[in-house]
Amino acid sequence: MIARVRFPLLALGLLSLVAGVWAGLLRFGWDLPHGRVDLVELHGPLLVFGFLGTVISLERAVALRRPWGYLAPAGTVAGTVLLLAGVRTGVGELVLLVAGCVLVALFGVILRAHATAPAATMALAAVLWVVGDALWLAGDDFVQVVPWWAGFLVLTIVGERLELAALARLTRAGRAAFAVLTAAFVAGLVLSAFETGAGIRVAGVALAGYALWLAHFDIARYTVRRSGLPRFVALALLPGYVWLAIGGVLWALQGAEVAGFAHDAELHTIFVGFVFSMIFGHAPVIFPGVLGIDIPFRRVFYVHLALLHAGLVLRVVGDLTDDPVLARRGGMVSAVAIGLFLVATLGSAVVALRARSPRTARAARART
Repeated sequence: MIARVRFPLLALGLLSLVAGVWAGLLRFGWDLPHGRVDLVELHGPLLVFGFLGTVISLERAVALRRPWGYLAPAGTVAGTVLLLAGVRTGVGELVLLVAGCVLVALFGVILRAHATAPAATMALAAVLWVVGDALWLAGDDFVQVVPWWAGFLVLTIVGERLELAALARLTRAGRAAFAVLTAAFVAGLVLSAFETGAGIRVAGVALAGYALWLAHFDIARYTVRRSGLPRFVALALLPGYVWLAIGGVLWALQGAEVAGFAHDAELHTIFVGFVFSMIFGHAPVIFPGVLGIDIPFRRVFYVHLALLHAGLVLRVVGDLTDDPVLARRGGMVSAVAIGLFLVATLGSAVVALRARSPRTARAARART
């Protein structure tokens, strides 16, 4: 029974992705239907919690096989629904906060059984989720809240790379460097609660350091020479590290931009360039583990990957040159890339399911 919950939770998470992207296009001024809900304001929460929070917590709940663990993805879905329903008196935010606490508890169980660096890294990421959501619930400005959400996603991804044994060449010096970067990043986030500009700059230096660290230790620089899925994953990860570095530099140079083009570039180099590139690369690996459905690699995956980065290049160039038309078009290209990602990924899964069906198998035997 519990296993069946995974499918509707993930489906609702994907709907949050669609709503979040739609909200992003509205934010850019595209004339699209939006109903009575202020989707523009919910653009970030829909993507960070409704989609990414649901997928990440669902993955952990499936891995741990504890029924109570599903309260985390169920909480992200419920909190998102409340926000979309216009329940903005702190209720939706509080539900999301509780979901984050459940995820922290999940990692607590995992750490008691296997106290590993990947689990500790992702546990810290979940704590950043909780702190960021608590600040949001307390009424802090988004400029102080969003860096904590970014930290949740960045450290989750780094932990995933560690867990997938992608950093097997990690040396003692590499582990020490990672510890220093993590300490600096968290210190920057804490400082941002008191001195926002200074804290964001410190965190930005740490983000750029993470990018260099990942580029050096991740085996993606070797697997890019292979073929098929390993090369695709590598070609998703390596540009993502470049965007992480660019975002870190922007944070370090500009500090706490609260609006405008600089703010857009600061956020979306991280959330689109780094995070979504990681999603595109990891989806064929992680989603099968969550759903028990194969997602075979297909060359068409390169289309949405290329469009994602092409759109972000246009967007960031438009941001940094104060060209709103170029930035707006870049946002649309990236949105199309995410839509194609959904179509290609789900299509690959459907084809794989049909190939596994008894009727298809019998038909194949009859033809032979």
